[in-house]
Amino acid sequence: MMLKVDKLSKSFGGKRILQDISFQMEKGEVLAILGPSGAGKTTLLRCINGLEKSDNGTIVIDNMYLCKDYKNKIIYASPKDMRAIRRKIGMVFQNYNLFPHMSVMENIIEAPVSVLGLTRDEAIKRAHSLLKSMGLENKKDFYPFQLSGGQKQRVAIARALCLNPKVLCLDEPTSALDPELREGIANIIGKLADKGMGILIITHDMDFAKRVATRVISMKEGRIVKEAEKEDFFSEFEDNRVRRFMIL
Repeated sequence: MMLKVDKLSKSFGGKRILQDISFQMEKGEVLAILGPSGAGKTTLLRCINGLEKSDNGTIVIDNMYLCKDYKNKIIYASPKDMRAIRRKIGMVFQNYNLFPHMSVMENIIEAPVSVLGLTRDEAIKRAHSLLKSMGLENKKDFYPFQLSGGQKQRVAIARALCLNPKVLCLDEPTSALDPELREGIANIIGKLADKGMGILIITHDMDFAKRVATRVISMKEGRIVKEAEKEDFFSEFEDNRVRRFMIL
């Protein structure tokens, strides 16, 4: 099991954003979380990455507890364990979050050197391999402002992968991409899943979720309203859409 979330809740300013969220993700699985804006999807992702602290609940990443309930309060991992957990999970943000003053190569090797303790030469070797797999080996000396949206997205994925995570999280990975570039990202995700990586995707893009996911969760107002294998989820979705069309 790559990821387990159990009875997770989160509030901001007295407003409940997440309510009793529970699910798990296995090795090599691509789990898509769908829902309208305000459903709590990005907050969930930030809690899983430890960027937000939950009010209660349990999060387990590759058999290590990020947080858990104990005697009616939430306990987080020690700083040492937290560092180990964060090495197991990679994050690709919706707006890429590349360092604008760093080249593509520098963006990718920063974390492996500072977090994993790799030498600069080791990190560069790993980064070269990733850039080649992304078709970006000729962009290593470019800066983010010189890249297209699709290139920035692939650099952000390469940066996350350079940490060799067990779980990769992507927040709206296709929001600024045309259909051809979306297909390129889908192919990358498929190859990573085939290698055993667990992949969690937050998206509004139903077609993309249908293309890449093995399982789908639908959220609304901070709750999970449906969880199903991809074929069952989209079969029911299409049936409901046809019924609504016939009623109209």
